[in-house]
Amino acid sequence: MSPCDPPPRSEGRAKPGGQGAEPGPSAGAEPGDAPDAGEPRPEPGPAGTKPEPSRRRRFADLAQRTVWGLAVAAVAGAAVALGGWVLAGFAALVSALMAWEIRRMSAPGPFGAAGLLACLAGILACLVTQAVEWRWGVLAAALALAGAAALARREPAFNRLPFLGGAAYVALASSALVGLRDDPLYGASAVVWVALSVVATDVGAYFVGRAAGGPKLWPSVSPGKTWSGLAGGVVAAAAVGAGFSAFTTGTLVHEVAGVSAVMAVVAQAGDLGESALKRRFGVKDSSRLIPGHGGLLDRLDGLLAAGLVAAAVTFMRGKSVFIW
Repeated sequence: MSPCDPPPRSEGRAKPGGQGAEPGPSAGAEPGDAPDAGEPRPEPGPAGTKPEPSRRRRFADLAQRTVWGLAVAAVAGAAVALGGWVLAGFAALVSALMAWEIRRMSAPGPFGAAGLLACLAGILACLVTQAVEWRWGVLAAALALAGAAALARREPAFNRLPFLGGAAYVALASSALVGLRDDPLYGASAVVWVALSVVATDVGAYFVGRAAGGPKLWPSVSPGKTWSGLAGGVVAAAAVGAGFSAFTTGTLVHEVAGVSAVMAVVAQAGDLGESALKRRFGVKDSSRLIPGHGGLLDRLDGLLAAGLVAAAVTFMRGKSVFIW
């Protein structure tokens, strides 16, 4: 070998004293993978940490989340606008899928008859509510869930109580939104108001929580949520509720603002409840049904809670919760 020839490539560099070899570049590495001589090497991060995703990857993830979020919002908005059996069918499908997510999280193995009955409970609750009244939809769901409870006893490794409680909650909340929309005068406005209050809560809580920080709401369940974020969400929901009331009915702005603030607290409670359920089951997302977002439960947790409370108050008062 002449002095001008490059040295042979080896898989490692010999240590002083012939104590072995240090790891070198892998056989499949490209010449440009390693920094040139004289360039500073990047400082190694703490042990066990993952490298930060590239800007291009983060942008692609954001684009995916945005596209799918807008698509889901458009379909849901169309269903709410049309109302009637269109919304009832859409809510029945969504309720069944959320029950599937709960069954999937609660136990490994085949889906089973108990899971099918849990899905049927949500479907019956929504369709019977549209056909008759919410209370009859609740009764139909209860009968289906009673069968699911009996069958779940036969399946091993089954978290029965969280499964049945989650399925009942999903069926009740989904059908409650159907009943809330069924009001011919203020149904559509009430559902849109609930949805906007929940969105405003999430946005306000996110930005205020990131900016202000502070004590955590429930660190063992949701480490990212803070009391300052909750306060920001309450203020944002109150402002959006007041604005929505001013542009729709034009009256009782202060009352609707106060109720919107209450809806913000309820929505955050629903979010925390779903996080606690996932902690119980040891999963990060309820499913991967919505690319970039996770599952339906992950996106609708706050809306389910706020819609259930709004509908219950409406049915007890005999007039829309949107009107005071």
